[in-house]
Amino acid sequence: MASSKEYLDFIMDQLSELDGISWRKMMGEYILYRHGKIVGGIYDDRFLVKPTKSAAEMMPDAGMEIPYEGAKEMLLVDNVENREFLRELLEAMDGELPAPKPGKSRKL
Repeated sequence: MASSKEYLDFIMDQLSELDGISWRKMMGEYILYRHGKIVGGIYDDRFLVKPTKSAAEMMPDAGMEIPYEGAKEMLLVDNVENREFLRELLEAMDGELPAPKPGKSRKL
């Protein structure tokens, strides 16, 4: 099942206080970035984030879920109604995420 644009819009509104947030649609799902680093995504209308140390500490009871078949497990963010929590979560994760990989420029 692909994620809905409405759920993406809701999550992006919840994250609107953070700078550097962007997204990219990929195969019916949405990858979320902060300052060009992948923080997680919207998969089957679930907000999942990379299992960084700070994310695991802030969500000790969060379930580990697979975003799609063959992918690594990610943490399910249940507290999507709380903007302050989401802001703190992504800010805490920021220093633990790997820098974006340099990509080849493509001409269309």
